[in-house]
Amino acid sequence: MRVLVLGGGVVGTTSAWFLRAAGHEVSVFERQPAVALETSFANGGQVSVSHSEPWANPGAPLKILRWLGKDDAPLLFRLQPELRQWLWGLAFLRECLPHRTARNIRRLVALGLHSRRALAELREGLGLEYGRRGRGILHFYTDRHDFEASARTAALMSQLGCARVSLSADEAVALEPALAPARDRIAGADYCAEDESGDAHRFAAQLADKAQAGGVRFLFNSTVTRIVTAGGRLTAVEAIGADGWPVRHTADAVVVALGVGSVPLLAPLGLRLQIYPAKGYSATFDISDPSAAPTVSLTDDEYKLVFSRLGDSLRVAGTAELAGHRRDLNLVRCEALTRRTQALFPGACDYSRPRYWTGMRPLTPSNVPYLGATPIRGLFLNTGHGTLGWTLAAGSGQLLAELISGRPTAVAVTR
Repeated sequence: MRVLVLGGGVVGTTSAWFLRAAGHEVSVFERQPAVALETSFANGGQVSVSHSEPWANPGAPLKILRWLGKDDAPLLFRLQPELRQWLWGLAFLRECLPHRTARNIRRLVALGLHSRRALAELREGLGLEYGRRGRGILHFYTDRHDFEASARTAALMSQLGCARVSLSADEAVALEPALAPARDRIAGADYCAEDESGDAHRFAAQLADKAQAGGVRFLFNSTVTRIVTAGGRLTAVEAIGADGWPVRHTADAVVVALGVGSVPLLAPLGLRLQIYPAKGYSATFDISDPSAAPTVSLTDDEYKLVFSRLGDSLRVAGTAELAGHRRDLNLVRCEALTRRTQALFPGACDYSRPRYWTGMRPLTPSNVPYLGATPIRGLFLNTGHGTLGWTLAAGSGQLLAELISGRPTAVAVTR
């Protein structure tokens, strides 16, 4: 079949690779001049199946209330005069119910485990080098209550096949000595040895090169404007090409992997996706003292930040700002990243020259992405991965290729 993939982030690029491997003729539309230059560009770097607990959980509403009005809050919900945000917020509150949170964790862990295996197969089969570190992910807590509550989630994940073990503060520091300056503030930790970290942008760029060499056509600087249907079936995609002229491309199937851009594109077709931009931030620091910088990828529960060592740099990322669609940097939130990193790892990095970045993560109320077919024949979704895009990308792309090819999928793809 002739398949068009809309979006060249890490999700769209992996979708294109697996579709071509399945024998389809594949073209990718990307509005940027290369792949993975937006949400996938400078994320936290974690492939974190062990942290598939969604933002929507029983403890979230109270925390959000405490964080209201704080510009440096881990989750900042800034109310907008926008109906879609309010409807998304109501759906988010519903997903905080314990039984819905447990269901969402099961779905995310199943998809995450499959994706981690698919990523390993790609890396080893294609010889991809993207700064991978296979030392696991260590999640540390500075609040005793939060640490004790995490044991329930860890137990559920272990039952689902994702081993997450609890550690004392001393055990955490023994595993990652760079945490020694913060030892007195750590209440406990949990650890997943099978998780990993790496540079999502480098991964996507290398995979795109392999895909292009294998016959995938990348149409860069191309902005999709419309999906054309007739009689309940997809027929074509309209776009503004790199030369500025409109063009129509016919197709047998289309995969929408545009992140937050999926919403306005699909609305005219009657497909109302519950996706809202969660504006995330990152800072990348040059490491000045390798012995003081972490080598294990870390998650700071109190500040909802992740730390990943990428070569000679330390990437710290996190927070979610639900405040509309503006892409400008909020310096208050940027500086909070630097302060926290410097407090945890004094002397590890050159903190005078941070490289700040922000990206719009496509967040569903449940954190579970849209993955699979739509009521319109030939139109498929692979979007809404939120904070888990890098974690779920390889598995999502492989499953979607199986679905489009009419093969049984290893994991259920219905939401």
